[in-house]
Amino acid sequence: MSWLITEDPWWTYAIRGALTYLGLLVLMRLAGKRAFGDLSAFDVILLALVGGTLRTAVIGHDASITSAFVGVISMLATDKALGWLSARSERFNRLIEGYPVHIVRNGQRVPEAMRSANLPDAALDRALHAAGRESEEAVDHGRLEPNGKITFIMRK
Repeated sequence: MSWLITEDPWWTYAIRGALTYLGLLVLMRLAGKRAFGDLSAFDVILLALVGGTLRTAVIGHDASITSAFVGVISMLATDKALGWLSARSERFNRLIEGYPVHIVRNGQRVPEAMRSANLPDAALDRALHAAGRESEEAVDHGRLEPNGKITFIMRK
């Protein structure tokens, strides 16, 4: 039964889980849109390291199953609450998600926007190829969406 008994009160793990989730959300927003929009090997490594590092922030050195589940439940509840708020408030949604960045206009790349989003030319080239295009000349406008994906509207 010792694996069910927590070292601290259950609510400390709930608070730590929610605060860890919110803190990571802020860090990811500061890191920019490209952080996990196009998962590369580097992104997968970073995800694994972040998860392992933040485990201690949520449950500390507690080895009980209960503390782990309380921490996970609090993170899921925080995510659900933020989703609920985002669906009901455009202003809150933009605060959480951010805004799209126009990276192609009238068939031309916007270098300043690409630099500010830390988007290399190679990533835009890959997105163009995925859209069946060799260059941006046929693109009316292209955006780096808040989720890190690149979308294009083609010229008519």
